Amino acid sequence: MSRPDRALRVLIAPDSFKGSLTSVEVAEALATGWRRVRPADTIGLAPLADGGEGTLAAVAAAGGWSRRTARVRDPLGRWIEAPWLAADDGSTAVVELAAASGLSRLAPGELDPIRATTLGTGDLLRAVLDAGIGRVVLGIGGSATTDGGRGILEALGATVSTADDGAVVVDLAGLDPRLSSLAVEVACDVTNPLLGARVAAATYGPQKGATKDQVRALDASNAAWADALEAATGRGARDLPGAGAAGGVGFVMLCLADRFAAFGLIPGVDLVMASVGFDERLAAADVVITGEGRIDAQTAFGKTALGVARRAQAAGVRCIAVGGGVQPDGVEALGRLGVEVVPVWERPVPVAEAMAAGAAPLVACGARIAASTVD
Repeated sequence: MSRPDRALRVLIAPDSFKGSLTSVEVAEALATGWRRVRPADTIGLAPLADGGEGTLAAVAAAGGWSRRTARVRDPLGRWIEAPWLAADDGSTAVVELAAASGLSRLAPGELDPIRATTLGTGDLLRAVLDAGIGRVVLGIGGSATTDGGRGILEALGATVSTADDGAVVVDLAGLDPRLSSLAVEVACDVTNPLLGARVAAATYGPQKGATKDQVRALDASNAAWADALEAATGRGARDLPGAGAAGGVGFVMLCLADRFAAFGLIPGVDLVMASVGFDERLAAADVVITGEGRIDAQTAFGKTALGVARRAQAAGVRCIAVGGGVQPDGVEALGRLGVEVVPVWERPVPVAEAMAAGAAPLVACGARIAASTVD
């Protein structure tokens, strides 16, 4: 523990508290509370994300990025304006699937898992190509779609048709030739394959409004789609880890892998960390504070808090994890890495009350942690 008379260098690097606060808001609230108790400390904010909704905000907060917009199609094909980021040096873009093809683009009564398309995500990738940028980080969390990534492919120039015998036919002759100069890194934390009981339609379809019958129909449709696209590309990707991500967006990107200048399917938090220069900032810190809405059994499977904990352990930096809800499995997973887990609330609180409370409990938590940071 630190001496109370020595100013500390504190890095605050949480994920969002989903449904409540963005990672930027969480970081700012914790910093506000900390400063009330230890105003002499130097605090740096490095809000994080896992490739889903909030990725653009987290990356932009690090500085060195400009916000751009493109005219794209939403999951139901309506034209909208969607944001993306370009690095100030022109080298890299960050695209968030959720900005165009996400559940957040639809009202609750609009969920349509059969019709929903990823055309808009393809539109965003075309905007990156039009800007002459040579590398893109694509976060694919939060999709409203289970189209196997077909919309992306069509937006990039491929033609998809149905033969007389009902078979799906994919023609890649019109695929944008500029893709061969584009390095693509897909931020993906999902390891599911494309088809079957553990996969795109069955696992995530119900979250997007699919009934049991629709899940079966979507899985059958994606099986026919996989036959066609694998035949067209000469790549068998349906069973690869991550193929089922974002309703099959992982599959289409894996099938196109050798058509890009470079390609990688990488854990989302790792890509976001790289984009915000996390390792360099961590090396200059005495303590790092991370957090997420729930620290539970899922924390052990590559969520943001675990990613920060691993980096902190490797760097020899003290790590504290804050959770809106804290479960023993999550405490154990982080404890193995030497992390101190702190609940936001000092008493049991119903989820609805916690989500409605806004930033105030996090401010109080930040102050509580700072007050305990003494010999």
